[in-house]
Parts: sequence; structure tokens; C-alpha cells
Amino acid sequence: MKRYFSIITALCFASAIQAQQTTPNDALRLTDKGLNGTARFKAMSGAFGAVGGDLSAINTNPAGSALFNHNTTSFSFGFNGKKNTSNFLGNKSTEKDNNIELGQMGAAFVFQSRNPENTMKKFVIGVNYETTKNLNNTLFSRGINPNNSLSDYFLNTANFGNNGSPYNPQDLAVATGESIDGVYSYLGRTQGIGAQQAFLGFQENLYDYDTNSNKYVSNMIDGPYNQESYMTSSGFNGKLTGNFGAQLGDRFYLGANLNLHFVDYTMYSSAFQSTNTLTESGITKMRFENEIYTYGNGFSFNIGGIAQVTEQLRVGLAYESPTWYRLNDELVQALSTEWRNDNNELSLQKTAPNVINIYDKYTVQTPASYTGSIAYIFGQSGLISIDYTLKDYSNTKMKPVQDFSYINNILSNNLTTTSEVRIGGEYRINQFSIRGGYRFEQSPYKSEKAIGDLNSYSAGLGYDFGASRLDLAYGHASRPYDVSFISSGIPDAARVKTKENSISLTYSINF
Repeated sequence: MKRYFSIITALCFASAIQAQQTTPNDALRLTDKGLNGTARFKAMSGAFGAVGGDLSAINTNPAGSALFNHNTTSFSFGFNGKKNTSNFLGNKSTEKDNNIELGQMGAAFVFQSRNPENTMKKFVIGVNYETTKNLNNTLFSRGINPNNSLSDYFLNTANFGNNGSPYNPQDLAVATGESIDGVYSYLGRTQGIGAQQAFLGFQENLYDYDTNSNKYVSNMIDGPYNQESYMTSSGFNGKLTGNFGAQLGDRFYLGANLNLHFVDYTMYSSAFQSTNTLTESGITKMRFENEIYTYGNGFSFNIGGIAQVTEQLRVGLAYESPTWYRLNDELVQALSTEWRNDNNELSLQKTAPNVINIYDKYTVQTPASYTGSIAYIFGQSGLISIDYTLKDYSNTKMKPVQDFSYINNILSNNLTTTSEVRIGGEYRINQFSIRGGYRFEQSPYKSEKAIGDLNSYSAGLGYDFGASRLDLAYGHASRPYDVSFISSGIPDAARVKTKENSISLTYSINF
């Protein structure tokens, strides 16, 4: 299991020996696409399943490309701002993160049939790239914990991480002729990530081995404890889509996508604790640092259809396959402490192995989704559209299956089927367009304490120059979730509410 510990983090479930801090945002990192793409698409909250005619719409329903009447290309840029408000044991903290991104670029090429007797009236070939999830984020939490110490993570790992038994103290020691780097690396190769965590805590004197009780005993001074958590991440999930769409007769449209996915993600986390108790000797401060780098790629496909029931009414149905990711992880760790002796003298020490843990490749399979759509077109005046998507998160799998049977059972028992509703509208006044939308997505967990429901609204404007169009969109989204400082095995977590504001600009050209 040691090779695959970070995928547990990526899906928001951790065992007692998980090394890095767990956030519910990580659960969405691979499975949540967010709301990205062209400004028109975002302004209507992505409700495009039966509308089509937009390069981002093909990600919802690939048949939408068949509604293009002209060759089209578009480029989208955006500003993304996140505000995280954390509440930890009654103490509130706020962090913000702002960045500019390339949101989308692509083109669709339309091939019209010259024979009116042909069933296929036209076909369309499209290619589109989008940043499906911006992973830049910063989170800070702080508070006073009266009872629970962060050092308990290391103590519990040392006592129970060896298949429910304590690790041998001789394995956690550095003998003559050995080095910190060598022992840490050897433990990772032979006994796993849990042994590495037990080693870090032992080297920093968080605990000693008691031969009478045959277990490790804490050296942490009693609380209350001042605790802080700082996390910062950067990176993206991206998707390159190849699309084929066709119009059959006057009222039917079919399409399919082949998608390549890209993951590039770095997260640094620091968990800090101190105590103001002045009457005891022992550990007064500790800081646990992790930096993990995840990268890789994936594959998925889409199929879909749109039927024009009347001149005004369209309905659509689309299927998006699971995404099969092939990922790599690299991890660097450090643990530092401050010790006070019986003479009230302080000493600082730090165990920072000069080792990059490079883990074997692993596979993540995200859930498939089904989308039904309906749109009513008011001629040239505008439209209103509704999309409804079902996704069963309990189908999330990690592979090789034989190595993840326990974790897969946890996922299937704790995740659930979600409904997502997107509503969008557009009203046109000559060359101008006014747009708005709303999006709601249920929590992927049976318990909404881990992650709450997502609420989002959007608005936008557009101007049609004839051969080109300029679109502007604003979007706002919010979602609450819990964040553990080190591991889900530590009982106290910060409640975080993320508010995300985005501005997108798209320039489209018909040619």
C-alpha cells in the first residue's frame, strides 16, 4: 500500500498512516471539472447540452458541434479569484488566491453536403483544449485545541501502523554507520509510508519506547495547543478534445469525443503546534511539512445526441465515460521540534531527509456521468436551457484492485450518486446578448460534513460583430468542506467555505 498512499488523499479518504494533510478539495481534484470554457458557456452556467454551437458545449454533449453553421475558432482567457474562510474551533481565518489563466482555445470545421438527398446534411470536426480545473489555492487555519495534539498522528502510527502493532524501535533508530536519509529511504522501500512517519516522530523525540508496556509514550507537553495549518497548491487539470459531429436529416444531431486529460499538481502543507505550558519538560513545538507533486495523464470519451422536436424545442442526451488516469507521485517531508529540558533550556532540531519518495504509477478511474438536456429557442430573440446530470461517485476505483480492495470498499460505502442541475438563459437585442445562469451540485459524500453542496450563479454579455463575437462572463461559486490538519485520523478539523469568483473573456471568429 505504501506506493499508493497519496491517491487516498486525492480522493479525500485517509488511513491512520496517511502522510500528508487531507482536504476535501483533493476529492474534487480529479472528479470535479468545475465550470470552465468559453465566456458564453460560463455565463449560462454550462447549460448547453441541447443548445450546442459552442466549443465548450461539446464537452457536455458532443452532438453540439453539428449545430455549427460556419467554421469557428475561439480563444478564452480568464481571471480566477478564490477566498477561503476557515473556522477552526471558533477561530476564523481568511486567505485569498488570484491568478490569470488560459481557459480555452479550439476550432470547429464544418463540411456541408452538396447533395440535398443525402441523409447526412453536414459533419463537423472539432478540436478544443480547456483548463478543466484550476488548482491554485491557499488555505490557512488556526485555533486553540484544548485536548488533541497533532503529535498523536505520529504516536498512533508508531503504535498501530505495523499491522496494528508497534514498530520495532530498532528499526526507527539510526545505528552507527547509518544516516537519516538512508534509514528513511530504506523504511519506505521495505515497510511503507507508515514506518517513515513513525521514524520521523521517533527521531524528533515525539515519543519514547516503553519496554514495560511495549508501546510508545508521548513526550509532548500537555495542552492546550496552539495549532496552525497552511496549505498552498498550484497546477491544473487540462483536457484536449477531438470531436466529430454530424447532422442527420433536418432534426437529428449526433456526436462523439475522444479526450486526453493532463494533471500537473503541487501542494505544500505545513502543520504547526505549540504549547504555552511552562511547568513541564518535553516537546513544546512541532512543525510537519510535506510537498507532493502529482503528474500524469488520462483518457475518456463522450457520445451524445440532440433532437429538434419542433422549430423551437430541442432535447439532448449524452454519456461521458469514466476517465482513466495514470498518475505519478513524488513526496518530500520534514519534521521539526522544540524541546525544553528540566532546566527550562530550549533546543531546536529538525529531521529533513534529503530524499524524494518516488512512487510507482497507479490508476484512478473516475465515475461516468449521464446528462439529459432541454432547450427552448425563441427564434432570434434568445433561449432558455436546462441540463440535468447524474454521477455515481461510489464507482470511483483505484487500481491495481488487489492493492486497493480496502480503500475501494471505503469509497463505495461513503460516496454516493449526485445530481447536478444547470439552468441558463440568453436574450438578444440586435447585436447584444444578455446571459445568466445557475448551477447546483449535490455533495459526493453521504455525509455532507466532508463536503457540502455547491451553489453557483453566473452572468454575461456578448456582442456580435458579424464575422466575429466578443463575450464576457462573470461566475461565482461557493462550497463548504472539512479540512484535517494532518490526517483524517485526527478528530478535529477546520470547516472551510470557499468562494470563487471568475471573469472570462472569449473572442470567436467565423471563417
